[in-house]
Formats: sequence, structure tokens, C-alpha cells
Amino acid sequence: MADGANAALVDGRRGAAAKETGAPRRLRGDAQLAAVAAVFTLAQLVFVHPSMGLGWDEIVYASQVTSHHPAAFFSAPRARGVTLLVAPVASWSASTELLRVYLAAASGLGLYLALRAWRGLFPARVLATGGAFFATLWVTLFYGPQAMPNYWVAIGALTAVGCTLRALGARGTRGRSARGALWGAAAGALLMALMRPTDAVWVAAPLLVLVLVRRHWPLLLALAGGLAAGGGEWAIEAYAWYGGLGERLQRASEIQGGLGWNIAVDDQMRSLGGRGLCRPCTGAMPHPVVTLWWLLLPVLAVLGAVVALRARRATATLVPLACAVTAAAPYLFMIGYAAPRFLQPAYALLALPVADALWHLVKNGRDRWRPVAATLVALAVAGHLAVQFSVLAGTVNRNVDSREDWARVAGELHRLGIRPPCLLTGHESIPIGYYTGCSSGSTGGNNENTTTAEILDAARRIPVAALTGPGGIPPAYARDWAPHRVGDLEIGVAPPG
Repeated sequence: MADGANAALVDGRRGAAAKETGAPRRLRGDAQLAAVAAVFTLAQLVFVHPSMGLGWDEIVYASQVTSHHPAAFFSAPRARGVTLLVAPVASWSASTELLRVYLAAASGLGLYLALRAWRGLFPARVLATGGAFFATLWVTLFYGPQAMPNYWVAIGALTAVGCTLRALGARGTRGRSARGALWGAAAGALLMALMRPTDAVWVAAPLLVLVLVRRHWPLLLALAGGLAAGGGEWAIEAYAWYGGLGERLQRASEIQGGLGWNIAVDDQMRSLGGRGLCRPCTGAMPHPVVTLWWLLLPVLAVLGAVVALRARRATATLVPLACAVTAAAPYLFMIGYAAPRFLQPAYALLALPVADALWHLVKNGRDRWRPVAATLVALAVAGHLAVQFSVLAGTVNRNVDSREDWARVAGELHRLGIRPPCLLTGHESIPIGYYTGCSSGSTGGNNENTTTAEILDAARRIPVAALTGPGGIPPAYARDWAPHRVGDLEIGVAPPG
């Protein structure tokens, strides 16, 4: 009896000691993730000027909820997730600085929560390293404080994949952790579908197959329910405005140049030098130093898979790799142009296997080679940071200049008497219209939302101007309007009344 009591006491003490050591370890891991997210937020505010004006796509999303600017045309591929994201600030404030600070803070919090969803699947050092790798990509830093969807698809993808794996691992249990994993998987799927429904389907496809094979019906319901809830509004709009889901998808494909077999790998490489949109994607490739990390990424991902197979934890690595492949495939092989932000979900999902591979090189090599490996990895990290921040600086400067150009044109239009309520048509009428405070209209192309008759009718009631870009020809209805030259733009101002 005494021996049994002593054994029970010893086991109890061991259990208490394990809990005591486990809790501080989790806290230290959470602190590492919080530090990565905090530095990421601070870096956005330092390197991406909060005063940088809104870009074209940002204007479309934000103008849907602003009271100080007319809503811009909302084309078929877009979803309302970003509009919901910016609504807490954009619905009542015209301050770009406030919106940038809000988005930077939100993106840092999102990164922390997404990485935390992987707790227990990888060591904390791997999660922190993977988060730091993704956060220091120039494309992540540049778009984190912007009203754009791709970063948030990446955060949703990280959350959904991590929580799906945790839910599979906790199958058969009924604790709070198991329920939290189900809710997290649903929330990640919801976030992806809110931002870009088609991207969400590509990312989630491997997860749905895995869950079906494992026959985890509550998890299947969570993922499918999240996708349906997030994409429901987009689907309803498809039937209300386009005649059905198929018609909206067809129109979205037309706007994106016709989706089909298009090898865009070289286009993506050209965009790595800081081009926000590479359409058409011509010109020379960036310096090899700029593209080297992109070419090494799949090599390190494969190494991460090998490491995971040897450690008998393949699922935690192979599943995000599979989701990264399906997330990247349409933008590498099915579209005729490129933008670096399109691949953000793939980068986020690759980050953790890549970080695992780097730690393996540093920690698990032979004793005599370990210092050499650690030195090479440190040099690679330093080079990575130097390249990414160099590209980021150039990208920010170019975008600040282009958005200041829009503001200058808006100032000239005000001087010409074009003040709200007003209407602009033609070249870059959406961004210039936003900066001027005018509505924007187009009689053709991807943003077609009006007719010539409607423009001429508006000219009888409010100030209207037609913008013609370099080398362009003014539209027929505006050729007898009062001509003005502002920089490279020719502006035709409709006669009053």
C-alpha cells in the first residue's frame, strides 16, 4: 500500500512538473511569434510610408464604403472581403495614414494568429523563422498595410491548413483544443473565401481531399461551411448581376485575359523586381540576385519534405506543400500576366517547411560541417534581407510618385472647375476620379459601366471631363470639348450645361 501510494505521489509530481515545464515553453513560443508579428508591424510603418496614397485596386475596394468619395466600378473578379476589412476606418475617415496604421496593425495580428494555429505541429523556433521569412519578403511588407486581398488569403490559408492538421491530430477527443481547431479551420476558410473565393477553392482542394479520405465529417463540415459562408455573398451577386455563377466566372476570366493554359513562370520572375502588375509582362529579367531566392524556394521546400519524412511527421509538411502548389498553379500556368502578390498564399504555406529545412541544416548536420552550414545559412539570411529591403525601397518610391501624380492631376482638374459632384471618363479615370472626388465611367473595356448617352446627359448637369493618355485619341463625343494639357494627359472638359 505504502509503495503504491509513493509511486502515485511520484507520478503526480512528474505530471505537475511536466505541466510546469510545458506551460512556460508554450509561453516562450507565443512570445517568439508575438515578437515576429510586432517587428513585422513596425517594419511596415517604417518602410512603407503611411502617407502613401491609395492605389488603383485599393480605391475600388475602399470607395465602396466611403462617404467622401463615389463608389468606383466593382468588376466581376473582385470580392467584398477587403471592403469589409477597411470599413471600420474608411466608412468614417478620409485619412490614408489612419487606414495604413490600422491595416499594418491588423496584418501583424493576423500573422500572429495564423502562426499560432500551427503550435504543436512544428517547434516554436521553426514557426518564428517561417513567419519571419514570409514577413520579410518585400511583397509581404509592401501589401501588408494596403487594402488588397492576397495577404489575407495567405493568412486564411495558414490558419485553415494549420487548424485542419490539428483537428485531424485531435480526432476522437472532445476537449477545448479539438473544438478550437474546428472553428479555426472554418475561420481560415471563411477569410480566404471572403477575400478571393476562387483562390480559396484552389488552396482548400487538398484539405478537402485529405479530410474526405480520413472521413472526419465535422472537419469537412467546418471547411465546407467556411468556404460557403465566405463565398456566399459573391455567389449571390453572381445571380443578381451577372445571370449566374458560371456567367460571373466567365466574365472574370475575360477580364483576366482568358484563363487557360498560359505559362506565366517567367512573368512572375520579371515581376520580382518590384513591378506591382506585369501586364503585358515584357522587358528584361531582374538581376539574378533578386530572383535567386525564388529559385531556391522549391529546393528548400523539397528538403523540408525529406526532413519531415525522415522524422516521421510527413503530414505537417506535405499538406502545406500540396496546398502551396495548388495555390500557385493557376497563377503560374493559367493566366497571361503576373503580379507578385498573387503568390503570397503559396509563399506563406512554403515558409514553414522551408524554415524546418534551414533549422535541419544548422542543427542536424555532422559536427565538423555544422559551423559551415550555420555560416552559410546566416549569410543567405543576410543576403535575403538586403535584397528584399532594397526592392521594397524602390517599389515604395515608385508607387509614392505615381500616386502623387494622380493627386497633382486632381489639383489641376479642380483648377479647371471639375469639382464634386463630377464625372471623369477615359485614361485612369478610376484613380484620378477618386483623388478628384468624382465618379468614374467607362464605355468599354474591363470597367465598362456606362454609355455615351449617359455621359452626355451627365455633362448637362455636372462637370464632366474626358482623360486621354499618351498617344491616345479622345473619344468622339469629347473631341469638341475644351482641350487642356496636364503633363502627359490631354483633358477635354465638357461645356457647362
